[in-house]
Amino acid sequence: MSAGLVIFLHGVGSRGASFAPLLAQWGVDLPTIALAAPDAPFTFDLAPDGRQWFSIKDVTETNRPERIVAAQKAFDDTLQSCVSEAGFENRLDRVVLVGFSQGSIMALDAVVSGRWPVAGVVAFSGRLASPPVYAPSTGTRILLIHGDADPIMPVQESQRAAQTLTTIGMTVTCDILPGVGHTLTASGVRRAQDFTQSLLLPGSSAS
Repeated sequence: MSAGLVIFLHGVGSRGASFAPLLAQWGVDLPTIALAAPDAPFTFDLAPDGRQWFSIKDVTETNRPERIVAAQKAFDDTLQSCVSEAGFENRLDRVVLVGFSQGSIMALDAVVSGRWPVAGVVAFSGRLASPPVYAPSTGTRILLIHGDADPIMPVQESQRAAQTLTTIGMTVTCDILPGVGHTLTASGVRRAQDFTQSLLLPGSSAS
């Protein structure tokens, strides 16, 4: 049995395969951790070869929360498949979600709603856009990573999320990366790996 499970959640228009280089590296560095990177359940509106967790067509600050709610069942079904396949149905305290952009939005929604009391969430370039009825497990640790030069998702979104999550009793770290845009960087990925290792492999000397 693996010591933990990490589920990577891609951004809109991408696929789970976009995480292949990261999975390869983490597979070497964290060999006792199971890794999964599912495709989002819906076809991307703007390109048939991409996937999305919810539609961004005509999305606004007002209608985004309802789209997230409408996407919850399909998102939960996707996570449940990953969790069941890896044998972690009754071990959510050994599961970490790592999202990018829209994947981060859904990962944060999963925990603030109380549906997924996982060990932790890493949210790259994300935002907290869920309807403000929060019931999280305060045992879930949150790491927000955001570039201050992100032209797609303003860095202020992670800063606001950190404030809100802290207010509702969650333990949050917000790392702002100078000069970084809407992308994953080696330093950001290293921070995510160290955070995940601290949750799932405390005391490990792996690096």
